[in-house]
Amino acid sequence: MNHQILLVDDDKELLAALEVKLQKEGYQIDTAPDGEVALEKIRANLPDLVILDVNMPRMNGMDVCKALRSDDRTRDLAVIMLTARDDEVDRILGLEFGADDYVTKPYNPRELILRVKGLLKRIFHFQDNPGAQEQIQVGPLSIDLSKHEVQVDGELVELTLTEFKLLAHLIENPGKIKTRDFLLEEIWEYSDGVFSRTIDTHIQRLRSKLKEAGKYIKTVRGVGYRFEKSE
Repeated sequence: MNHQILLVDDDKELLAALEVKLQKEGYQIDTAPDGEVALEKIRANLPDLVILDVNMPRMNGMDVCKALRSDDRTRDLAVIMLTARDDEVDRILGLEFGADDYVTKPYNPRELILRVKGLLKRIFHFQDNPGAQEQIQVGPLSIDLSKHEVQVDGELVELTLTEFKLLAHLIENPGKIKTRDFLLEEIWEYSDGVFSRTIDTHIQRLRSKLKEAGKYIKTVRGVGYRFEKSE
């Protein structure tokens, strides 16, 4: 599949270099110099993935990501954030605003390409193979695995695809501990514990979105997380 990728960065040289490298990998590439142009292009022609720089004029990457996640048409759009290496706050905020992954600048282009391939693979594999045609009910929480829908007390909860996959992995074996390394490898395809903050931030956001049902996701200190059907 020739996936369409939108590159968003105000650094023209970096944008041009990355465009060439991704085109060599067989991707169809479009570019945008800032957040406002990016949103216009996304709404006109929905890509498969957006690579989004955080620090841009007119509209920064955080605001773009927030706008994408608040729109039903784009809430599942794959987003990779580009952040400054020393700016931990940007990385955390990027994940909290709904980014699926982040890469720190300056980055190795090969690493970014691997992240792109991994993210597209897990998203499109999940969409083609959504799992068993079943619905899970735990207290006020209802999960439809075939439709990628989650409800709490009958109200639809808007989760990104990454958040939904994380919840599905936790709930498939209630009571069983899922380590951070396992989740990183299964969902983000990482094996390096340095990215454990990625898991913690997504869990925090997932609990917040699930409201009262977030209590079923238990932290196992120093290990990972498990889903408990009872408090």
